[in-house]
Amino acid sequence: MNAWVLRAVGLGALTVVLRTLLGFAMVQWPTNGSYMRIFCLIVLVAAVLAWGFLDGRADRRKNAEPENGADLTMVWLKAGLAGGLGAGLVAWLLDFLPKFDLGDNGLLFEITSGASFIILLIFIPGMIGVTIGRFLAGRERKNNPGKPDESVSLNKEPAAV
Repeated sequence: MNAWVLRAVGLGALTVVLRTLLGFAMVQWPTNGSYMRIFCLIVLVAAVLAWGFLDGRADRRKNAEPENGADLTMVWLKAGLAGGLGAGLVAWLLDFLPKFDLGDNGLLFEITSGASFIILLIFIPGMIGVTIGRFLAGRERKNNPGKPDESVSLNKEPAAV
C-alpha cells in the first residue's frame, strides 16, 4: 500500500471517529461543547504530529544527506487531500443515520470548506512533525559520529581490488 494511502485512511478515519464521538458527546453534555471540540482538535493534531515525526526520523536515519531524503511533502499533501475529502464524504453519509448528529452539513460544505480544514489539519502538522523528526535524527547522528548507521550492514565483505 502506498504510504500516503495508509496515512489518508488512518487519519481520515480518526477524523470521522472524533467527529462522531463529538456529536454523541454534544447531545449528552451540550454546555461543554467548546472543551470537547478543543480536545478532539488536540487529539487529531497530536496524532498527525507523531506520525510526521516518525516519518522524518526514519527518513533522516535512512538518508544522512538532506538532498537524498524522500519527498515527504508530496506524501503528506496527498494524504491530506484524500483524508480530508474522504472524511467529509463519510461524515456526510453518516449524518443520514438516525442518532448521528454530525452537524447536518450539506455535501457541498463537507467536500469544500470542511475538507479544506481537515486537509490543513493533516498537512501542516504532518510537515512540522517531519521537520522536527529530521532535525532531531540529524542532531543525534552528529552527536554520535562513531555509532554505526542502522541502514549499513556490518557483514559486508570488502570489495576486491
